[in-house]
Amino acid sequence: MIGWMYILECSDGSYYTDSTNNLELRLQQHQNGEGANHTKKHLPVKLLYYEEFQRIDEAFYREKQVQGWSRKKKEALIKGQSEKLPGLSKNYTQYPPSPVVEPVETTGEAHLPEPVEGNITTNHNTSRNKETN
Repeated sequence: MIGWMYILECSDGSYYTDSTNNLELRLQQHQNGEGANHTKKHLPVKLLYYEEFQRIDEAFYREKQVQGWSRKKKEALIKGQSEKLPGLSKNYTQYPPSPVVEPVETTGEAHLPEPVEGNITTNHNTSRNKETN
């Protein structure tokens, strides 16, 4: 028996992934509010993507696989950007570590450069809040 895995876009922008052995009938059921609770609450729905399989169990397996994907990965599938799928499969432990930035201690005082010969200044007032009487 032939099967389909499909992705719908609901009226709230969410995606709904499912499988069926009769795609046309199942889409009509969703539109009539006879489908899943999620699609009933977010009508109308729009078919964005589907895959056909020789057997319904293969479509069901694919449904479960795609349901676990991130939104970005589903969007790459919908757009036919299969080259992006492996990169979107990485979890946070597979990305290179971020560079560690050590905190710099500050004393609250302004640090002025050392005077250079020929450019000697005298009055180095580093107070930021100078009170006048």
